[in-house]
Amino acid sequence: MTSGLAKADVEQKTQQEINYLLNYVENTDCIYDRNGSRHTGQEAVDHIRTKYDYFRDDIESAEDFIRLSASKSTFSGRYYQVICPGVEAERSQDWLLRALKAYRKKHP
Repeated sequence: MTSGLAKADVEQKTQQEINYLLNYVENTDCIYDRNGSRHTGQEAVDHIRTKYDYFRDDIESAEDFIRLSASKSTFSGRYYQVICPGVEAERSQDWLLRALKAYRKKHP
């Protein structure tokens, strides 16, 4: 019985991390570049949520969420880029993993 409770806690924590990342993307001032097409945070999060719904059964961690839903095109294989004011463009995967690490420091 305790293993079921532990699994539920892990799932809840993972969902909280994913929710944080979705909110992070949605409220960013950065631009999401998907296959050469630029999108606001709101537009990007709509796309990411669609992919999240599609891959939900395969996602067991926030890292899975990033890898499957928010890092690269399923069709072209090209990595998404994040373009933030005053800094060099970077892969969305790196940007989100850094945000996740900061979140986990504040919410151990």
